[in-house]
Amino acid sequence: ETVEWPLMRRYEGAAQGRGVAADGWRVCLAHSFEELRQPYGAGDVPLRDVLRHVGLALRYFRWWVKKTRIEKKKAFIDLLCAVPLQQIYGCPLGGIGGGTITRGWRGEFCRWQLNPGLYHYETVIANQFTVCLRCKGQTIYQQVLSVERPSSLQGWNWGYCGHYAFYHALYPRAWLVYELPGQQVVLTCRQVSPVIPHDYKVRRAPCSPLSQRFPTAALSSAAGGGSPAAVPELGTAARDGSALPVPAASPRRGWQLCWDTSDLPLTPALQQPAGTGVTHVTAFNPTGLGREVWQDLLQDGRLDSPPGKSRPTEKGEVTAAAVCASCRVPAHGHKTLEFALAWDMPCVHFGSKEKLHLRRYTRFFGSNGDAAPALSHYALTHYEEWERKIEAWQDPILENSQLPSWYKSALFNELYFLTDGGTIWMEVPPDCRAEELQGPAGAGLSHLLPVLREYGRFAYLEGQEYRMYNTYDVHFYASFALIMLWPKLQISLQYDIAVTVVNEDVQPRQYLMCGQTAQVKMKNVVPHDIGDPGDEPWQRVNAYLMHDTADWKDLNLKFVLQVYRDYYLTHDSLYLRDMWPVCQAVMESELKFDTDNDGLIENGGFADQTYDAWVVHGASAYCGGLWLAAVCMMCKMAEVLGDTEIQQKYLGILNKGKEAFERMLWNGKYYNYDSSGSDTSISIMSDQCAGQWFLGACGLDQGEFEVFPKSHVLSALKTIFEKNVLGFAGGTMGAVNGMRPDGVPDTSSVQSNEVWVGVVYSLAATMIQEGMVEEGFRTAEGCYRTVWERLGMAFQTPEAYREKKVYRSLAYMRPLSIWSMQLALERRAGRAQALAQLAQGHSHP
Repeated sequence: ETVEWPLMRRYEGAAQGRGVAADGWRVCLAHSFEELRQPYGAGDVPLRDVLRHVGLALRYFRWWVKKTRIEKKKAFIDLLCAVPLQQIYGCPLGGIGGGTITRGWRGEFCRWQLNPGLYHYETVIANQFTVCLRCKGQTIYQQVLSVERPSSLQGWNWGYCGHYAFYHALYPRAWLVYELPGQQVVLTCRQVSPVIPHDYKVRRAPCSPLSQRFPTAALSSAAGGGSPAAVPELGTAARDGSALPVPAASPRRGWQLCWDTSDLPLTPALQQPAGTGVTHVTAFNPTGLGREVWQDLLQDGRLDSPPGKSRPTEKGEVTAAAVCASCRVPAHGHKTLEFALAWDMPCVHFGSKEKLHLRRYTRFFGSNGDAAPALSHYALTHYEEWERKIEAWQDPILENSQLPSWYKSALFNELYFLTDGGTIWMEVPPDCRAEELQGPAGAGLSHLLPVLREYGRFAYLEGQEYRMYNTYDVHFYASFALIMLWPKLQISLQYDIAVTVVNEDVQPRQYLMCGQTAQVKMKNVVPHDIGDPGDEPWQRVNAYLMHDTADWKDLNLKFVLQVYRDYYLTHDSLYLRDMWPVCQAVMESELKFDTDNDGLIENGGFADQTYDAWVVHGASAYCGGLWLAAVCMMCKMAEVLGDTEIQQKYLGILNKGKEAFERMLWNGKYYNYDSSGSDTSISIMSDQCAGQWFLGACGLDQGEFEVFPKSHVLSALKTIFEKNVLGFAGGTMGAVNGMRPDGVPDTSSVQSNEVWVGVVYSLAATMIQEGMVEEGFRTAEGCYRTVWERLGMAFQTPEAYREKKVYRSLAYMRPLSIWSMQLALERRAGRAQALAQLAQGHSHP
């Protein structure tokens, strides 16, 4: 396939860089996105919805004022102060669960997630790479590798011409390629983070190496690095001095910045092999002109390297440091300079400050807060091994010529959220007892403690703007990335959910949508989430208080579906046995929603599922389909475990429920949205085959386990493709959630006429499972092209967007569901191979 780069039209250079991946997301530094969207706000709510939800608005505003103005905390969902869209982001730096620092696609350091779940959106302009070229003892070129022209540090040479550089991302790696005009020099800056599937022993370090490669004609060259200056939100007063050289194990040198208020040692370091010189400056003013450090480098391609620490800063004063590596490049050759950036925040307090937690990497580097030099050393000595493992993982997919290039980019780049989703990966203390984790009612989870001790506790946010950990109705979609790449983290997460299921929180509170008061968490129901990072996750669950989710119809079902899916892919029978009683408990709770005993649950006349603003009455395609899929999997699990009584019970329910589902919802072409008979009940929902999606992923979509008639599934998918995909925005933006039969988007709710990126990827996976491969790729491609190429939302894929003007909830969990497309493709390829082998066997008796 010939790769087209729509964001490279302004690129005037000829260089392709050294070692840059053939697939990924590529953009010229001179590119600008023409369409700037706005976050969904109060002005976008239709008048009928405003009148319908006056009570909700008043209750939310009272709660928001109490939370943000009186308690001085962040709202878990801030509907009044959305994060504005900045079309600047690139690959985040850092491993899983240790915090992240995001570099923009123009090279800036611009998004900081170092305290769990808290983001600082600020470009620190002093954080730059500078290149200095010298020939015959004279500096002939010195340039900050930035297209910016800031008001500070005007003594530096800014304004690099972006037409001669491009950025390329294939997570967890990225490249910036600079063709230095008139110098016959090409500079490739490569970054890599330790994000390696199925590897739980690699030290999940909060560090990333950045290497600079200089192919050149006949020049000696030096690289200077403008330092990460103090980020005001992290605290600018330095601890015991602004910066100090780090005596890391030779041949590696660097310096360390420390802040009092955040307890954050930050260590950039670099490799010093033979022939490489390393110099530094421990302090300069990043808000001034910066001439002293610039002239220092310009004079001889080196920095002065003053001994010892710099002086302590005054309160409110900012400081910066710089490190420089220099080398001689042979004619027509190349050299590599290796930098590493590490940060060490081993101990974590959430907002309540009730418990001290240790990050996963402290198992290897200790928890004293002095590990940043060791982390830098580790990154510099292991990054080549990381890259070999990353290539071994990615190459089979990248080399598959049957897969479109945009898909390869989307598949790997959407994984950014597993590290940059406010992600935490915590150790369980070695002296922790099972009773402390289980709560009053969790004694039946016999392998809870061994699993959490071995693999830790994992959590990620619903979204960078929706700050709730492990939001379960959304994780249902995203979980495919975990179970396929880090299955032990999915198992650990499921154990944490199981503990919350069997326990309760009787504390009463008012729910904002209806205004009624109910307890926080009921026993034997799945929670919405495991907590707000501003409170105490795991200890206090269900931060979400829009609805009382004890009455939601999808959460319990999604637990059962994930349990069997996890077992099917991992063959972990101990896990299945531990989860089996919990599955029975949540299904018993769910049975009360079958009010007429026809084997099919009914929705309650409010938005009682993941579409939490889209009202459902009676039987529904979405929840009814999930219910039947869960009942089928209960039968299968009972069969595996030899529980004949439960198997017979759910077989009876399944047979009744299938008949009711077809009778009440099938209309000859697709399944109706619900059975209410209202004007909107015949809307075409893009997610109506969610149950079939999970059944297909588990091999339960045919033969004796066929729940939905194959002909009906195919007809529904073809209708969705015709109406929701091709009939929406010319087929270029994915599938709209709801479409009327006459081809007009359903506007009955604020969510029915949105496109949900994660739902579109799961729909595409369902199409691929059912043999509609071309349609599946066409459907998903619309989302990728819209988000990554048209709207400038790279590395911040939103939950939703509309055809025009608005989006909602940047940097969201659900798009990780793209990995279900990969599972569908792999299962399809496996079936084809098995059939080929079978045919070959028949032809050679």
